[in-house]
Amino acid sequence: MVWAERRAAAPGWPENISDIINPMKRILLITISCAACCLSAQAQKFENLALTPQMGWNSWNKFQGQVSEVLIREIADAMATNGMKDAGYQYVNIDDLWQGERDADGNIQADPARFPSGIKALADYVHSKGLKLGIYSDAGTKTCGGRPGSRDHELQDAKTYAQWGVDYLKYDWCNAEGLTAPEAYKKMSEALRAAGRPVLFSLCEWGNSKPWTWARDIGHSWRTTGDIFAKFDGIIDHEGKYKDYGVLQILDLQDGLRTYAGPGGWNDPDMLEVGNGMTVNEDRAHFTLWCMLAAPLISGNDLRHTPKETLAILTDKDIIALDQDTLGIEAFKYSAKEGVEIWFKPLARDAWGMCVLNRNTAPKEITFNWKDEVVRDDFSKREAGFDTTIYRLTDLWKKRELGTTKKPLQAEVPGHDVLMLRLRK
Repeated sequence: MVWAERRAAAPGWPENISDIINPMKRILLITISCAACCLSAQAQKFENLALTPQMGWNSWNKFQGQVSEVLIREIADAMATNGMKDAGYQYVNIDDLWQGERDADGNIQADPARFPSGIKALADYVHSKGLKLGIYSDAGTKTCGGRPGSRDHELQDAKTYAQWGVDYLKYDWCNAEGLTAPEAYKKMSEALRAAGRPVLFSLCEWGNSKPWTWARDIGHSWRTTGDIFAKFDGIIDHEGKYKDYGVLQILDLQDGLRTYAGPGGWNDPDMLEVGNGMTVNEDRAHFTLWCMLAAPLISGNDLRHTPKETLAILTDKDIIALDQDTLGIEAFKYSAKEGVEIWFKPLARDAWGMCVLNRNTAPKEITFNWKDEVVRDDFSKREAGFDTTIYRLTDLWKKRELGTTKKPLQAEVPGHDVLMLRLRK
């Protein structure tokens, strides 16, 4: 029946077909709008930050509570001129003990003796160097160092940080009795968004509540372990209360976490101890492993007085490229035998990173017969296919070509060191 006939046969039938279609359009638009609102309500963190792991510096590992505006200005000066900024480092982060007391209205203040010019002036200075400023707080009533925490002041603090020009927040988990981590971190994440200034949100609750399972919509990185210390292999047990971990111990604790990380949200095995007392071999291995793990690269040494060997490690662009690879996929352990581990990392443009780690103190000879090895990653759906594909091999630390996968790889890896290769077709 034509439209006029339907109208004649059925009193009340709409006069025009548009009378049906237009309301349907409105319903559809309302439905889409509501869905968008729901999606928006679910998003707490700022998007388009940390699409690759963040790079910067933090005061804690070297200076702990000895922070001041003079130190932070000098660190910013060093980072801007020593090659680190050019290598990709951008955040200058103040850790605990920068705080003074809250004022009569509850606003957090900087320690007037250490930061007499205030954080806003310091942020302006850091920004003038083409860098960004980070700050620290805690989900509890007090920070780990006993200064005022952000509990019950989340929005107030977030607005203060925005007014100061802060770009990064490390948020700790001391004195948080009665709180649950997902709720406490979500609350601060929402406060940061409400304050309006894009802030990279770094969760630091030490992996206790498996943040990798819930933190992706809340923050840009989440600590997976307790604190690191400048030891390649070892643990410090603080009378059973907590432990500090060496590089290898933290590496082992990353097992099973790689599927949770990716662009916009990263597993954080803690800050770098490069330049804080380990050997050059150990520093090189530490830095390489963190890059293979697609970890945040937050240096923790005194950038004002950095030996050239340390600076060469921290600014090696070939190694940093592993960390900043656009795929954002962590490496996986392929094999382990007699203290020698082989790790593979899928990279963009069908390339691979291959790291041979010698956990022993003595050198080790290794042989890797490519055609006999099946390197497959179910997570990235990648297979190397050494039986049918030939790759060119580059030693990234020694900056030399090692031929191709036509011949077995034979090499000696020094103790507490790595051989780091890039495989390209």
